[in-house]
Order: sequence, then C-alpha cells, then structure tokens
Amino acid sequence: MIASLDHWVLTTGDLARCLTFYQQLGLRAVEFAPGRWALHFGQQKINLHEAGAEISPHARYPQPGSQDWCWLVSEPLAQVQARLQALGIAIEQGPVRRQGAGGPLWSIYLRDPDGNLLELAEQDAASAIQE
Repeated sequence: MIASLDHWVLTTGDLARCLTFYQQLGLRAVEFAPGRWALHFGQQKINLHEAGAEISPHARYPQPGSQDWCWLVSEPLAQVQARLQALGIAIEQGPVRRQGAGGPLWSIYLRDPDGNLLELAEQDAASAIQE
C-alpha cells in the first residue's frame, strides 16, 4: 500500500537556525505559503513547524530534538566529512558500519541545532542488495 515517502514534519525551536543548518547540508529552503517553510531534497521535503506554533493537525507531542533519521549521501563519505569540518559541524560518531534498507552502509552521526540525530551514510556498493 505504501509506495514512497513524500514529506515529514520537523519541529524546530528556531526556524532561522534550522533553515541555515540544513541549507549548509545542501537542502533547498522554500517558502510554500506565507510563513510556511520546507526543506527540499530529491523528490522529498521536510515541512518545518516552530515549537508552540505548529500547524494542525500535528503530532500529539511535537518537540524539537526528538528526531533520528538516516540519509544516504550523493558523494563519498570522506568528502562529506571534509565539508562538515569546513563548516564547523561536529561529527559525533563515525564512520561506523551500519545496516541500511538496501544493504551495508558506512555512516557518520551529527546533530542539528535542535539536537536531532542525523546519520549520513554511504551505501557500500560492493555488497549492496540488488532488487
């Protein structure tokens, strides 16, 4: 029944800081309605809600810093690490070996300004699952 992911909502305590951080990672910020912002990448987007001013309907307990997700990167992980270092973004852990939806990954972990955990991963092409 489920075909793909279109978007999800991220609650932030500071919209401007959130937009700046994710734009540094290469996401495109779009104001899709007055005061309504989204971060676009590929065929997906992340809608942003400011804590205390969420748009209804919303999660029962929306709060900044409660997310933990993994994104596949489009360039070698070493290049991503160098870019993060140049931006002054701390890597919390990694690279470490992990298992992703399509097979083994090499991952690094970092946090956004709200404390959400981001796993940035490079698929291990040598052992990826062929579907």
